Amino acid sequence: MVWFFQFFFLFCAAAIMRIAWKNLNIKQLLKSTELQQQVAFCALAVFFLWTLKTGIQPGLEVHFLGLTALTLMLGWRLGVLVAPIALIALTGFGIYPWHDFGVNLLLGIIFPISFSYLVFLLTYSYLSRHLFVYIFIAGFFNAALTIVVQMFVFALYYKLLGTYPWRVIINDYFSIVLLMLFPEGVLNGMCIAVLVTYKPEWVLTFLDRDYLHEKS
Repeated sequence: MVWFFQFFFLFCAAAIMRIAWKNLNIKQLLKSTELQQQVAFCALAVFFLWTLKTGIQPGLEVHFLGLTALTLMLGWRLGVLVAPIALIALTGFGIYPWHDFGVNLLLGIIFPISFSYLVFLLTYSYLSRHLFVYIFIAGFFNAALTIVVQMFVFALYYKLLGTYPWRVIINDYFSIVLLMLFPEGVLNGMCIAVLVTYKPEWVLTFLDRDYLHEKS
């Protein structure tokens, strides 16, 4: 059953990444040195961040995501193509097992990136386009909510596998979310705050004309 899920998740992830690749402006990526630097920075940042994992039970490890900041910086299409680079490297180094590659790719990367981008689109469409709304709602709150939802989805996956009883999953895995959501929000929120202040051109979803010029 585990291998069935892994192949199913890999198939879904490959289909989604194909859509992202098909709609990606490859020529711009190859021509823009600054965009290549952004990609390298994001891949290295999440690589080192994901090495800092912890957990109470074997197989129920947690780590900070950093994917909300990555999504706001690169957008959805480039985000779902860049973040897996870090996962491939971590799996190749033996930090993450190969037999969990499919679930880590789909539920651990593509799902939270897609969820974060959806929250950003909702804030952009329905909330005031203000700098503080962007930092605190699209950045801080978005990141905290994303890690809660991501851990809940993983909890359902572990329950479906039957590896641990629901009581153990709740007590030894999902309960850690209370310790994760605030630091995750601060981490991503501060990253976005620093970038929009000193390097706004690195944040694809941040436009001066929307968040600054109309307020002046």
